[in-house]
Amino acid sequence: MVSQETILNYLFEEDREFYDIYNKLVSAPYKNNIIDAKSRELINVSLSAAPTNLSKDTLRVHIENAIKAGATEREILEVFKLVSVLGMHTCAVGVPILVEETGKFAKAKLDAHQEELKEKFIEKMGYWHGFRDTLLMNDEHFFESYYQFLTNPWDSDILSPKLKEFIYIAIDSATTHLFSVGIRVHIQNALRYGATFEEIMEVFKLTSAQGVDTFYAGIPILQSVLSDKKLVK
Repeated sequence: MVSQETILNYLFEEDREFYDIYNKLVSAPYKNNIIDAKSRELINVSLSAAPTNLSKDTLRVHIENAIKAGATEREILEVFKLVSVLGMHTCAVGVPILVEETGKFAKAKLDAHQEELKEKFIEKMGYWHGFRDTLLMNDEHFFESYYQFLTNPWDSDILSPKLKEFIYIAIDSATTHLFSVGIRVHIQNALRYGATFEEIMEVFKLTSAQGVDTFYAGIPILQSVLSDKKLVK
């Protein structure tokens, strides 16, 4: 595993001008202190752990930083649980297309039991999207399993509701995902939980720094190739 120090040292030695630019960009949310240190690192953990990213090197860095900032093992596990539900965006995007192309369930209505399950979901999570109607009508067992998987982290106060929404905003707005429907829903929820414009902007700033994962992935490989081939710069 490559360390943060290794990456920073390489940039410092090879391109001091860019090193200074890099530091200026990634340090901005840390200087503003609009979001507390532990929450910042838990958001960073979520970005590195997201199924759309899975950056092991930066994940290790941010887990270490989160623990230094006071995060517990259980809090970090809760982040993993929140982030893992991102896989359901396959259905959020794919199911409406399938319905459009086949016409299946296009005009179907939920039965009484399914309406109860829908209301239960809305009461718990505060939102609904039409693809879930199809999930319900197609496979109630799958829908209920999904509901339990999604809502489990909301059954405890290990993380605050506002921080949970910040994590959702981050992983939906990540460069590797850019899921606009989810971004809007979770901004609305975060605002209901008391989030400010400035706080959500800080989430975006943290998230936009995801591009530095390029250096964590690329620099060690570059060094390894140069070393193996004994190439001279």
